[in-house]
Amino acid sequence: MNDAIDITERYPARYWHKLDDGRIQCDLCPRDCKLREGQRGACFVRACIDDAMVLTTYGRSSGFCVDPIEKKPLFHFYPGSRILSFGTAGCNLACKFCQNWDISKSRDFDRLTDLAGPQDIARAARETDCRSVAFTYNDPVIFAEYAMDVADACREQGVKTVAVTAGYMHDQPRREFYAKMDAANVDLKAFTDEFYFKLTGAHLQPVLDTLVYIKHETDVWFELTTLLIPGYNDSEHEIGRMCDWIAKELGCDVPLHFSAFHPDYKMTELEATPPQTLQMARGIAHAAGLSYVYAGNIRDVEGGTTRCAACLTPLIVRDWYAINDYRVTDGGACPECGAALAGHYGKFEQQYGPQRIRVVMGRS
Repeated sequence: MNDAIDITERYPARYWHKLDDGRIQCDLCPRDCKLREGQRGACFVRACIDDAMVLTTYGRSSGFCVDPIEKKPLFHFYPGSRILSFGTAGCNLACKFCQNWDISKSRDFDRLTDLAGPQDIARAARETDCRSVAFTYNDPVIFAEYAMDVADACREQGVKTVAVTAGYMHDQPRREFYAKMDAANVDLKAFTDEFYFKLTGAHLQPVLDTLVYIKHETDVWFELTTLLIPGYNDSEHEIGRMCDWIAKELGCDVPLHFSAFHPDYKMTELEATPPQTLQMARGIAHAAGLSYVYAGNIRDVEGGTTRCAACLTPLIVRDWYAINDYRVTDGGACPECGAALAGHYGKFEQQYGPQRIRVVMGRS
């Protein structure tokens, strides 16, 4: 938190207060960064300027792309649809295994070459036939003011918004943030505080608090992702405890994505997660009663298939991000037994597919 700051664009931030010693404290996430004039928080994008907090990335992005919704990953939120994805820079976690480290760990604001206001983004989503907009690549918690303004603009245009997040957030901003969101994919990175502290610089309980809040106090559709890292969070015992907690506290209909780790950032010495580990994890999750459990970052058709929770009929068969078969009714039910499929659905005409398309917005 000692980096000098020299910026010309200063957007007034929320969620902070002054301290008696002359510093200001950020109240957005549990890091509670305390800043003197000219300092940035751990996220690198919230800063103290003229004794007030500013957000230095409002309206600036590392790029916009049209993705398949399955890439977030969201498998139960309008499957096959397009989603306009973007992020900014920085992160409030310090994951040593970050898969998007070039963006989330970036301190180079020259990367933020795309300028776009909330209305620009909502309009671009409509023009590219996107059903939703995703705040992704880095955690939208740290640019909450920007994300919430975009969500308001999207809602006016009938466009949904999706937060891809680690869920590390204080209660009051969490309530305001999720009041604006339609869906989320939340990283539940492990189920021990030791893992969180040593590998992310954070703590587990605030993430669990976020998940319980989303489930019981909002209408936000959400799915979970756990990146299984060999030797760190992939034991049968830990996975079992996590799945039992999910079933008890969140319910058996919350989709869980087990994702394969690939060596990256500060953990390049490890091997990639073997497919057998994901298969093992899925078996444990199913044994705990979870209805929708998936395997990601590997090619596994069965691990990407959505089955009816009642009769086990394959309803959506996926190969990576491509949908090979879709049998869900327009009302979101199984055509064989009539059981409702958890999630949000509509008339399925054709899928977007696995491709990614770059969308050029304004330039800095």
